[in-house]
Amino acid sequence: MRAALEADEDVPDGPDFKGMVHLVAAIGLGAQEVGADALAEAFAAFGLFGLTGEDWAQMLGAVERGEGPPVDWGLLQQRADVLGPVQQAGDEELLRARTVLLGLRWFYELYAMHALCMPDTPALAALQARIDEWGMFALLDHVISLSPSPRHFAQGLVICLEPLFDGLYETLMEQLAADPALFEIPGDEAGGAASFMETWTRTLREQTARARERVDESGEGPL
Repeated sequence: MRAALEADEDVPDGPDFKGMVHLVAAIGLGAQEVGADALAEAFAAFGLFGLTGEDWAQMLGAVERGEGPPVDWGLLQQRADVLGPVQQAGDEELLRARTVLLGLRWFYELYAMHALCMPDTPALAALQARIDEWGMFALLDHVISLSPSPRHFAQGLVICLEPLFDGLYETLMEQLAADPALFEIPGDEAGGAASFMETWTRTLREQTARARERVDESGEGPL
């Protein structure tokens, strides 16, 4: 998205959510009923671990043909049980999950704001790189809501009971401790966060002006 804005090009379309339908069907009907090709499309749509649909199709197809180690597809059905994990978790586990959810929400926002022309800094880039190394942005994009309803927050809390999300949170916290200067633009350390916000605001105004010029030139009417 950011590259398109900076190049005065149309913003690309979002992901194909047909994959979500396949995944829901696998949870409700069983993975065997959906088939390897549909599941591969679903996992690729989520962007899991940066693998393509072809990558997933090769791996899942091998499992389906008995050429790879068996997969316990029952885990998909277990993930549909939202209430069970909460009932089994203790107070400390629930508090930890809340900490992880709130922390990941903040890290997700920092990553997502990069698409809206937020200034680049080495510390922010390092956090983004950590998320990319884990191949987790697409998952966070589905789990995190910027304005969660009570139901959405509860679902996110259940997901953050999982060790995978806990581990990502710990990794990002370690990276933040190693380089906390998130809002210091290289060469302008004295300006700090105030200079960071001024630069961001100026860039957004410039992008808005350029977008208006494009509309005027194309004759498409006002934004």
